[in-house]
Amino acid sequence: MSSKLMLVLFVTAVLMTSIVAVSIPAASALTARTSFNDNHYTASHPGGPGICGDHICAPGEYDKMQQALAQAQMKGKTAPSAPTTPSAPTTPSAPTTPSAPTTSQGQNMPTMAATAWTTKTGTVTSIQDPGQGHESHQLAIILPPSDKIYSGVISWTASEPIQVVELTGPLASGDDKGQPVWTTDGKTKFALTLVDVEQASGSFAFTGNALAIHQMTTKTFTVSYAVSYMQSSPSDTTKTGTLTSIQDPGQGHEGHQLALILPPSSNPYHGVLTYATSENVQLVSLIGPIDPSDNKGQPVYTMDGKTWYALVFVDPANQMGTWQFAGNAIAVHTMHTTPFQVSYTVDAHQ
Repeated sequence: MSSKLMLVLFVTAVLMTSIVAVSIPAASALTARTSFNDNHYTASHPGGPGICGDHICAPGEYDKMQQALAQAQMKGKTAPSAPTTPSAPTTPSAPTTPSAPTTSQGQNMPTMAATAWTTKTGTVTSIQDPGQGHESHQLAIILPPSDKIYSGVISWTASEPIQVVELTGPLASGDDKGQPVWTTDGKTKFALTLVDVEQASGSFAFTGNALAIHQMTTKTFTVSYAVSYMQSSPSDTTKTGTLTSIQDPGQGHEGHQLALILPPSSNPYHGVLTYATSENVQLVSLIGPIDPSDNKGQPVYTMDGKTWYALVFVDPANQMGTWQFAGNAIAVHTMHTTPFQVSYTVDAHQ
């Protein structure tokens, strides 16, 4: 009897264990937990009431917070435009003239006209100089006389050493007072600047109303050249003229003579000066004004004891020449009390 009771209890226990095992699903790391939901919502996982800061979002508050976050992230960025359907290719239209640039207010900005440079090369054989008093000389004209001002550079190679000739003018009646002049008829006169470079090959920066190659012999010469130049109309800084010097107004220079070519300017000049004078001269460039405390041994110049300039003083010991300069004022000078005459061409830029 007892053995039958034990058998019934054993079978009952086995049946109960099987029922429990079937009702509980098997756990596996490979089985997706699709039914899991712990109802925790954040701003990046919408779907429920959500959390807004330290509280549960009120109706509509969550959407407003999302919009504010999106606007903050997109600040300073340009939203991408929708792609457009490519259009069929069209025949290119004729090019149009570019319009002048404008400012942010729509006003036209000033444009700078390009300087017209001319470059040419050639080979010439000299002829008898047609200038009065130059009949025994030879001349090869590179740039003929013009009412405009030539400025540029010439490079040459010749069959013998040469001189470079620059003409300034024509001179006004009565302006030929001792400076070298050149004329073919005795009426139309040019100031003559003759630079004896004493080279058969070389380069030279020039300015004037005419340019030529010259030699003081009767024998012809041949010269090949390349010249690059521009032609300018007279202006305040590019001009020809004739001056009679005055007493130098600088303190300590009362016994000297001065002819001012370019007056003092706050913007420095740079350029080329060609001159022909009635006597040997010095060339003056002023730099400044400078602080009076900077006067520490270098030559200086002042007219009133208040405004001071550093003094550049070049003594070429001649009465004609060409000078490449820079400074805030340009003048020609002598250490004499008698006036002198100077004819010049200056091409300066600021």
